Amino acid sequence: MIHYSVVPMDVIFEGADTYEPKFMEIEQGGIKMQIEPISGFQARIVRLYSCNPQDYLKEQYAPGTIISFSPIVETSLI
Repeated sequence: MIHYSVVPMDVIFEGADTYEPKFMEIEQGGIKMQIEPISGFQARIVRLYSCNPQDYLKEQYAPGTIISFSPIVETSLI
């Protein structure tokens, strides 16, 4: 990608090297997806993991959509 600008490159890309996204995988509505948490109960959909083409046509699960979710910690009894 070529980016033409009068703004120096250092200013444009400032902080880009320190950005580390924290992704999670959840299942919502029967669809497994990768999300990026924004706040305690909101996240942005990054991608869907589905073999069903109909899942990709649902607007509420489009990448970039903000969803609400409540994290559930799974515990195992040993």
